[in-house]
Amino acid sequence: MTRSKIAISLPRDQLARVQEEVRAGRAGSVSGYISGVLAEQQKRESLRTVLRDLIEQHGAPKAEDLEWAERALAPRRG
Repeated sequence: MTRSKIAISLPRDQLARVQEEVRAGRAGSVSGYISGVLAEQQKRESLRTVLRDLIEQHGAPKAEDLEWAERALAPRRG
């Protein structure tokens, strides 16, 4: 993928958080962190679009469907 270099301005507290993520090894660089956050945002927006389309086509889920989903997706307790 071709990359373009830009300059952005961030509040100091946000920059400090990003730099901490890089220092902790959770991101390879400030650019990598920001790119990852943007990719996640794009994925969430795509999922919102799919959900909106499903609701338009099939209607909103019923309460019992939501309850089932909550139980099915709840973390397993040992």
